[in-house]
Amino acid sequence: MPELPEVETIRQDMIKKVKGKKIENVEIKNEKNIRIISPEQFKERLKGRVIEDIQRRGKFLIINLDSDDLLIFHLKLTGRLLFSSVGKEEPKYVRIVFTFTDKSRLFFADIRGFADVFLIPRSDIETIPAIKNMGPEPLSPDFNPDKLKQILGGKRGKIKPLLMDQSVIAGIGNIYSQEALYRAGIHPEREVSKLTEKEIEAIYRSLVDVLKEAIKYRGSSVDAYLDLNGKEGNYVPHLKIYGKEGQICPRCGSSIKKKRVGGRGTYFCSKCQK
Repeated sequence: MPELPEVETIRQDMIKKVKGKKIENVEIKNEKNIRIISPEQFKERLKGRVIEDIQRRGKFLIINLDSDDLLIFHLKLTGRLLFSSVGKEEPKYVRIVFTFTDKSRLFFADIRGFADVFLIPRSDIETIPAIKNMGPEPLSPDFNPDKLKQILGGKRGKIKPLLMDQSVIAGIGNIYSQEALYRAGIHPEREVSKLTEKEIEAIYRSLVDVLKEAIKYRGSSVDAYLDLNGKEGNYVPHLKIYGKEGQICPRCGSSIKKKRVGGRGTYFCSKCQK
């Protein structure tokens, strides 16, 4: 599933490629992903609208239109947004096609069909529970070590599942929770209530650093993720722990292990991470 760096990469590309464009037509090839609104209303309310801005909240991509509506995508496991200039071939698994007045197109594709597409009034954004209950953005100016200490204070449970809980911190998933904990030297099964202030500060620094690095390299294509241009992200070669079971820990030389933590496959070094 695309996490914060992947969705942020798509957002930045959409600012360059589609901001300011006017939607001429909407073709729905498969209506399964459209939530709340009918396909007919979806098309009618989007035709003639201009894309004013593109924002991100956690793993949600939020498109501001020149109307009262927001077009929102949650890509989940295999959702993709792909831009095409005039004359380019349509990609596979396309479910919705947005054609602009300059004849360029934005494709929404989804191999497995789990992604969500919303078209709602701005005032109704918090009717989407996952957005209403979402925690703070880890790259926002007001997110700092003290904020993380406050968030984790009083909580119980293993640290990795908590980092992945969208109501605790927005946008963190299976890849970057593991990478951050490895960098911080914290075992993914550590009890949150037993973390020291110094360890929480280390988690904060590692989390921010790995997210910024992943954005710089345009995300990690470990599954189905492609950027707006249909290209894979470049961060996989920079991953330190994720997907490396049986390989040598780059820090201590021990063998990297894997187990399920919170229901998800989790890679760690039992020597480096305490």
